[in-house]
Amino acid sequence: MSKETLELPLTRSWRDIPQAVKPRAMSREGRRRFLLRACRLLGAVATLVAAGWASWQVAQVWDNGSRHLPDAAEAKPIGKNLLLQTDGVLDQAWLAATLALPKKATLMDLDLTKLKARLLVHGQVATAALVRKFPATLSVRLTERMPIARVMAEAAGGERSALLVARDGAVYPGVGYDRDLIESLPWLDGIKLTPQAGGYAPIVGMDAVADLLGRAKLEADWLYRDWHAVSLARLESDGQIGVRLRSGTSIIFSAKDDFFGQLAKLDYILDTAASAHPGQPTVGEIDLSLGNQVPVRLIAAPAPAPAPLPVSPPSALATIPRIQVP
Repeated sequence: MSKETLELPLTRSWRDIPQAVKPRAMSREGRRRFLLRACRLLGAVATLVAAGWASWQVAQVWDNGSRHLPDAAEAKPIGKNLLLQTDGVLDQAWLAATLALPKKATLMDLDLTKLKARLLVHGQVATAALVRKFPATLSVRLTERMPIARVMAEAAGGERSALLVARDGAVYPGVGYDRDLIESLPWLDGIKLTPQAGGYAPIVGMDAVADLLGRAKLEADWLYRDWHAVSLARLESDGQIGVRLRSGTSIIFSAKDDFFGQLAKLDYILDTAASAHPGQPTVGEIDLSLGNQVPVRLIAAPAPAPAPLPVSPPSALATIPRIQVP
């Protein structure tokens, strides 16, 4: 029996079958998304190129000076073209004298960093911003500190001068304030001024004193007007703030308790003492730091308020009777 060789057809894949259907074209939504992606990419590239070009231009202006500026900006001196914006009392004359610009100085001649430092040397200036406004105007914007107390400083030669103290403890001479405002400020006592470059180091603890003075002036101005001196001698050690009235009465406040409640107690005690002994003994010492048990000492006549000293801690309270305050 003969064997015949059978040749089987090669195995074929479905991919070998001719396809009569055309591939599906991109939908309208797909084309829109593709275009959006392309536009975003082109926009990002354009932005980077523009930013790089602008940075290069600015660098060229600062490196090459006035050659890249208009002739008018280069040649026109500033003169008196100083624009001052401030939230305090400093004026144009003070600004001109402090900056002391050369008569023929142009905007590009100025070193704004040095001029800013020249302004900040004065403790009255808290912040300063200087901006060139072409062709020839220098704009200066200041924020000023406001004084809340006074302090008597004594120089090495024995000369004494009154300085102002702000809420943040900054000590400075003060320019342009109304005289009545300055004279209404209480003196600081029981402190030590530490000299530093250009003046004195800030006084520690003035934030608590500022809260007490601000509350008294706002809520009990009739009491605040009689405050002569404020002592910080016991603030750090005992958390107490001492106040001496013009009438001679000494008051101790607790810096850890609410000042409004202590001021209310003080008002009650002073009214009670005045009505109980009209024209007779007055209150000598009141300690409000002990809550409702307030020690009060009466004296026969008010002692005159002594002159303020730069460092003079108050005398210790004597053992005195206590009265109950409602």
